[in-house]
Amino acid sequence: MNHAFQKRISESSRRRNPAGMSAAAQNPSGTACDFAALTKRFSPDSVSSSMNVLVLGSGGREHALVWKLRESQLTERVICAPGNAGIAQAAECVPVDLKSPAAMLELAERLDAELTVVGPEAPLVAGVVDEFERGGRKIIGPGKAAASLEGSKMFAKEFMQRHNIPTARFVVADSHESALKALSDFGLPVVIKADGLAAGKGVVVARTREEAEKTLDDFMNRNVLGGAAERLVIEECLVGEEVSFIVLAGTQGFVPLVPTQDHKAVFDNDQGPNTGGMGAYSEDTILSDAQRDEILRRIVQPTLDGMAKEGAPFRGFLYCGLMLTSEGIKVLEYNVRLGDPETQPIMMRLRSDLVDLLAASLEGKLGVVGARWSPNPSVCVVLASEDYPGKYETGKAITGLEAAEARGGVKVFHAGTALRERDVVTAGGRVLGVTAVAEDLGSAVEKAYTAVSKIHFDGMHYRSDIAAKGVRRLKAAADVRNSDRRTENPAPSR
Repeated sequence: MNHAFQKRISESSRRRNPAGMSAAAQNPSGTACDFAALTKRFSPDSVSSSMNVLVLGSGGREHALVWKLRESQLTERVICAPGNAGIAQAAECVPVDLKSPAAMLELAERLDAELTVVGPEAPLVAGVVDEFERGGRKIIGPGKAAASLEGSKMFAKEFMQRHNIPTARFVVADSHESALKALSDFGLPVVIKADGLAAGKGVVVARTREEAEKTLDDFMNRNVLGGAAERLVIEECLVGEEVSFIVLAGTQGFVPLVPTQDHKAVFDNDQGPNTGGMGAYSEDTILSDAQRDEILRRIVQPTLDGMAKEGAPFRGFLYCGLMLTSEGIKVLEYNVRLGDPETQPIMMRLRSDLVDLLAASLEGKLGVVGARWSPNPSVCVVLASEDYPGKYETGKAITGLEAAEARGGVKVFHAGTALRERDVVTAGGRVLGVTAVAEDLGSAVEKAYTAVSKIHFDGMHYRSDIAAKGVRRLKAAADVRNSDRRTENPAPSR
């Protein structure tokens, strides 16, 4: 154990629980599924201690994490490896090989990082957490075995099957011939998933037989995804509304984060190929209380219990990609880290000290701490390079960043940017995540798109309907309430 870190988090713990009350005394319900208690109970006192915090990654998710970590009373120095142009304005950026757990540990030791937060999935699947734990360094994330929930689609689906966690019907294929045969077991559209990590390009929703056969040929014969597609998961296409639900799991217990909705298709109205995510929003009515309870009771808790029973206890951020179907809520996928772009609107709403929350997860104090959230909704609009998610050019100069952030409640998170002399230029497919928070969802949407209008780079494109489903849902609910009031209080007849 890192003794300096232990001293800091112990001091923080005393401030959270000065009377030495037990977790049961502070949370009388005693249930991990008490969403309101877990997310609204805690109000941290300021902490004077400070530490070095290392963030691994280089995208919009990592920028949002760095931004929130910089606000913490517990941080003295925030370092990001490798970072990007936007992150460099808020933290030190240093190079590192994200494929090498040993290199990441060496960096943490050289920087004397007392806490490391892992952004992307690849280091987790490679075993960076195991490496850090062997070296006595504190890190947030699951070990290599638990990271198989994202590292292998086959493992995840068979795990859900073993533990009766609701998901789509599926077949695993380990050859082109068996994959073609499996197509006959499903109607159209059909979902085809590469078993391994494929940088967001490993899932295709094939709407015709021809598209399905072409995908199988691309994945298994032409090897467009390399070794990630040596095995495929073929599954039924679920119908409904997608929701992203993330929890922070600690050594004991877990804390749910606010729900979000991602927008994966590249074009408006969910048209075109899937991307890493073209935007997301967070608003409390995305899920009802009953739906939250169902997710926690039938999906989150069985997942954490199942991993523990199989000898791979899960620690860190567990992302459940869900479909709200007419037959109940089902799991589309697991991720073993925060989502991108979901992290951006989530961090905009988080009122708790993030370092304090992460420290509590390592202490086994999440049931005591909980998390506090702004009631205001938030929206993130992703600005992408021309032709993304296909091949795209980089090095395009970006203008208007300061103007976009001039209005209160707006933050531009950098995803794929770099510095070229004094200019910020594009350096990826997803370039920026323009994120806004406001008192209502419609106002947050307006604020985000007004900020988007200030930014320009050649070939920039984005969806114009981020959070539109949420706005329509809220309007429909308001119309129902108004109709009910008119029924209860009819206008007097003349």
